[in-house]
Amino acid sequence: MLSRKLVAVFVAGFAITVHSTGQAADSAPIKVGLMTVKTGVAAGIGGQMQDGFEYLLRERGGRLAGRPVELVVVDTAASPVTAKAKFLQLTERDHVDVVVGPLATFEAVAIRDDVARAGVPLILSSAAAEDLTQRKADPWMVRSSSSSAQAAQPFGVYAAKTLKYRRVAVVAEDLSFSHETVAGFQRSYEEAGGKVVQKLWPPFNSSDFATVITQIKPDVDAVFINFSGANATRFLKQYADYGLKQKIPLIAGMNTVDESLLDKMGDEAVGIVSAGWYSAAIDTGDNARYVSGFRKAYGSTPGFYATGGYSAGLILEQALKSSNGKIASGKDLATSLHAVKLDASPRGPLKLDSYGNPIVTVYIRKVTRVDGRLVNTVLQSYPDVSQFWTYDPKAFLANPVYSRDFPPSRNLE
Repeated sequence: MLSRKLVAVFVAGFAITVHSTGQAADSAPIKVGLMTVKTGVAAGIGGQMQDGFEYLLRERGGRLAGRPVELVVVDTAASPVTAKAKFLQLTERDHVDVVVGPLATFEAVAIRDDVARAGVPLILSSAAAEDLTQRKADPWMVRSSSSSAQAAQPFGVYAAKTLKYRRVAVVAEDLSFSHETVAGFQRSYEEAGGKVVQKLWPPFNSSDFATVITQIKPDVDAVFINFSGANATRFLKQYADYGLKQKIPLIAGMNTVDESLLDKMGDEAVGIVSAGWYSAAIDTGDNARYVSGFRKAYGSTPGFYATGGYSAGLILEQALKSSNGKIASGKDLATSLHAVKLDASPRGPLKLDSYGNPIVTVYIRKVTRVDGRLVNTVLQSYPDVSQFWTYDPKAFLANPVYSRDFPPSRNLE
């Protein structure tokens, strides 16, 4: 008769004790390092990313592919220097098998050269820099969310062809994520017949957008905005206070009207059309169960950051299942991660391209009020969208990476 063992599975500071009998209980825990932000201005969205990954573990009873999971959470404080130190801590002291995170693009860029040296695979759950999965694609790295411009490229076509906006102004945070998001939108939008006639780039640490809002051209058909966290709520409130909400429609990047923000927003958000790879209003059984369970667990609605963390868990689980829960080496796990294909998930089917970036369904969403709650109602979906959209990958990669300066802005007035 096999002896009964107690396997302690540590999830972000609390222990789940699993009683089990048999070979699965004899397996050593899979050690997962989670790099997130727990202090500073980005702590809120960092907490959402952590909640998403932990929620998958709750659903699975603390196990992935039959193996108990030991989760080691570190706070990068949204600092590249700290992120580098914490990655080395996870891989050299804690000896994790895989790392999930970090939250921000600049943190991911800071550690990318350390990943191969450590021989530990990395699952990017929110960091969206284009070149992390393009010209500098890394066999040790996969992404569970999307590249910065991935959803913005089909959105540009939708804005020109369906919404029939001919002239658009841009207001977005002056950081690389927004530069790349805007670039992807601008490229497809202008190729579809529209013109980006104005670009305004308020600093990331702005709190008062009065100067920017008063500069918006009054004769544009819409304003494309891209803000994260508190900046999104501040901008929308001030835009409405200045009386522009009823005059010039807003269209937005996915993060600007993230579900975690909608829970705290009011009528200033109603009517905003955006594009993203997830909506809590996706009408499937998988998503309904996910949203209901997440709300019960955390009292909030899952959005971009939470679902990026949850998707990272799904990708890791599928990779482990392909090897029956065994990890022969970090390299073998990295190879299995790149081969993942999910036929179903809360966000829909998901598979990884040869660069380790998801091919996903992109949803066009409109903020509406349903049963007293603001939701991103799905208007249209674009299945099987890659980071290269409809462009030939070789030709795409021959161009400069999306940035504040590429594609060039030839229609500014």
